[in-house]
Amino acid sequence: MKEQLFLAVLVIVQVFLPSIRASQQPNDMNNLQTLQDYLRYASLNNAELKAKFYEWKAAIEQIPQAKSLPDPAFTYGYLIEEVETARGPKSQKLQLMQVFPWFGTIEARTDAAAAAAKAAKKRYDAAKLGLFFEVKDAFFEYVYLAKAVEIAQENLELVRHFEEVARTKYTTSAAAHPDVILAQVELAKMEDALRSLEELRRPISIRLVAILNRRDLGLLPWPEKKEFQAVMLDRQKVIEMLRSNNPELQAFDFELEGARSRIELAKKRFYPDVGVGLEWMTNGAMMDAKLRDSQRDEVMLMFGLNLPIWRKSYSAGHLQARADLNRTLHEKKQAENTFVARAAQALYDFEDSDRKRRLYGDVLIPKGEELLGASETAYKAGAVDFLSLINAQQKLLEFQLYYERAMTDNQQELARLEMLVGAEL
Repeated sequence: MKEQLFLAVLVIVQVFLPSIRASQQPNDMNNLQTLQDYLRYASLNNAELKAKFYEWKAAIEQIPQAKSLPDPAFTYGYLIEEVETARGPKSQKLQLMQVFPWFGTIEARTDAAAAAAKAAKKRYDAAKLGLFFEVKDAFFEYVYLAKAVEIAQENLELVRHFEEVARTKYTTSAAAHPDVILAQVELAKMEDALRSLEELRRPISIRLVAILNRRDLGLLPWPEKKEFQAVMLDRQKVIEMLRSNNPELQAFDFELEGARSRIELAKKRFYPDVGVGLEWMTNGAMMDAKLRDSQRDEVMLMFGLNLPIWRKSYSAGHLQARADLNRTLHEKKQAENTFVARAAQALYDFEDSDRKRRLYGDVLIPKGEELLGASETAYKAGAVDFLSLINAQQKLLEFQLYYERAMTDNQQELARLEMLVGAEL
């Protein structure tokens, strides 16, 4: 009873809270800036998550249906021609019968429905975690694109500066004409790379809009990027948290609980259902006036039961229920193995991306900036050719983009692990 009340309260909260939040939050997508803005909007509007919520709500409504008795049966009969008996002519008959399932049947059926509702709740939780991962994955990709466009623009200005340097040296006969051409070629390549990045904004924006369940396919504003915070994870602890907190594995636990209840329910089919009822038959007036005073309606208390004689059918139902239990056991084991393997891969990618982030951020980018500065100075002094300067610039651009890519991968893999574990890390 407490569990059912708790589920009912959760449904009420989930039904009314979104409308309350929606009235408190702006509905304009132009106000979406931070990751929390996107997560909040998606949780209130995503169509798939709403479908999972109503699937859970439908499962809850199965509980009161499972615990109810069968409808009572009412029968009315009217004799077209009265039949004269010793107690008078019979004219009509009324019968009311209520069937009661065998002891424990309703409890087993209710337990199975309650377990199904709990499993549906965990499936809803899993869908919400999956939605949050999708939002985070697309959001971090959008953040990366914004940073990549910014880096490309800075490098474009840098190449334009190099072109001016080459042109100045050419006019003073300190450099050859090929240096100017090479600078212009590099400038055209950078402009094309920047344009490709800028055009990539639309498909990523539409991906986010689809997750948010919006029809407006306009460009979302550039997201707000927070300062990167490194996270250290304990591999063993992550796997332990996955096994205990993953909502899909928890859903399997409730499905196993429901399967055991269905086994008990199958056993009850070997026993009869009991019916209790009343029958009322009216007697008309008797022809013999001396016997009219003895006229009285007849009321009969009735008991009945069905005869469970098709034992092979009931045995097959029992075996089917046990097979469902074994199937669910193996499905849970396979799901657990799959989740652990996915977590192991995500942990590797997470740690690898963090190692690359530190490599590019702490070593290669500072060295690349140092190399570019030295190459520009050397080129102006005529110590190196223009190709060496362009190569230094390309190396720095590569290091900067790899650094941003490593940070994005790190955040995306952390989001994947949080989805698998079922908790923030």
